[in-house]
Amino acid sequence: MGKRSFATRVPGRLRANRIAEARHRLAGEFVDLTVSNPTACGFACPPELLAALADPAGASYHAEARGLPAARAALSDLVGSPDLPVDPSQIVLTASTSEAYAFLFKLLCNPGEAVLVPAPSYPLLEHLARLEGVHAVPYHLREEGRWSLDFDELSAAPRAVRAVVVVHPNNPTGSLICSSDAQALEDLCAARGWALIADEVFLPFPLEAHGRPVSFSACRNVLTFVLGGLSKFAALPQLKAAWILVAGPPRRRQAALARLEFIADAFLSVATPVQHALPQLLRYGGQVSEQIRTRCRYNLTTLRDGLSVLPALSVPPVGGGWSALVRIPDLGSEEERVLHLLEDFRVAVHPGYFFDFPRDGYLVVSLLPPLDTFRAGVARLAEGLAAWLGDS
Repeated sequence: MGKRSFATRVPGRLRANRIAEARHRLAGEFVDLTVSNPTACGFACPPELLAALADPAGASYHAEARGLPAARAALSDLVGSPDLPVDPSQIVLTASTSEAYAFLFKLLCNPGEAVLVPAPSYPLLEHLARLEGVHAVPYHLREEGRWSLDFDELSAAPRAVRAVVVVHPNNPTGSLICSSDAQALEDLCAARGWALIADEVFLPFPLEAHGRPVSFSACRNVLTFVLGGLSKFAALPQLKAAWILVAGPPRRRQAALARLEFIADAFLSVATPVQHALPQLLRYGGQVSEQIRTRCRYNLTTLRDGLSVLPALSVPPVGGGWSALVRIPDLGSEEERVLHLLEDFRVAVHPGYFFDFPRDGYLVVSLLPPLDTFRAGVARLAEGLAAWLGDS
């Protein structure tokens, strides 16, 4: 019996897919409508935004497992409201939402237990669960005019489930969970003893939502963890700061916070200068958020207008976030369509199967690129899809 070199929680084979290989061959000679790095998209950074990183207080180190009190106080002002105040003690800082997920999977699951994750959604969730020795069990969103929770599938979840993850708004569908579904989900979690993990990193970016989206921080009957981060809120992924807001029944909330503090104390991963700067980063980061909202709304209109000449295509409503879907006829492999667009028309988009859509027929487009770049990319996308439809 041969010796095993590596743990099974990491893939046995690591290799690029055909789309990644084609992108590498083209060496950037294409319009990229998949970009998700806001620092590469030309947003204006207010001069005051990063000034606080020079605070001399950052030269001293004082370990606070949950995060420095001033940083958590600033976050409580951001995520709370007069109707729903948040105490700073309810917040734990992490280096990223990925680390927040890792902490929560450690907190809630023994190895071999499971969490429910939405499909379609960002594929990172499955990798993060696997790295913690946890099974990611998908539950599917139903597309019936809008993407919504499938409660029949949720109710049939296996006994090993310890928590359910919702992404609100979802990446990449942009769909929000309506208030009635949110209440039904809270009731189901309470009945099953599940915790609720609500990833709300895109909640500050409503696009076509009706009214102000409601946060899961209002949950009272079930242990709830709400995630946010600087990566999205202030378009600063390089500063590595995110947060977990713990809500729910007071006794369970306090027990969870004590154990999260134990986990966080083993890592102490958030840099001190970033914690000292956090109040100012949040204050001025809102200006960057507004730029992103404005651009994403404009680019979404550009996408709809640019593809309107092709009646076989549609762009579903986008409640919020940085992405949009293009629904295309299911006439063959998405991968072949994406490679055709990339190699023949020099425009990059994601195929839907990257995000575990239930069937072929979706392309995913980032709304972040600069206006002129995005307009040029949509023109190439329309030309390439028109050629494909003409040949089909």
